[in-house]
Amino acid sequence: MFVIEDEAHAERQRGDFQTREDAMAELRRRASIPWDEAPNAAPCTNWRNCGRRYEIVEYDVSTRPWRELTRRFMLEIDAKGVRWASS
Repeated sequence: MFVIEDEAHAERQRGDFQTREDAMAELRRRASIPWDEAPNAAPCTNWRNCGRRYEIVEYDVSTRPWRELTRRFMLEIDAKGVRWASS
């Protein structure tokens, strides 16, 4: 299973994804949303000077608790714009 987390705020985002491509599709959708609108608006009080740093995290859900397999920074969104991670 794949999830999207905001590394900057240690916040798991809504939704679980069966594939990495499904999670990437959600990040592409978020990249088209302004930085100051949900779900990109940062939850902190200093949100105007903050942003989101999205990671895709892969979990092995056959174990309890879930075991993290991979974590990769993918996308940053803030007032300066949208920045994708380099390949």
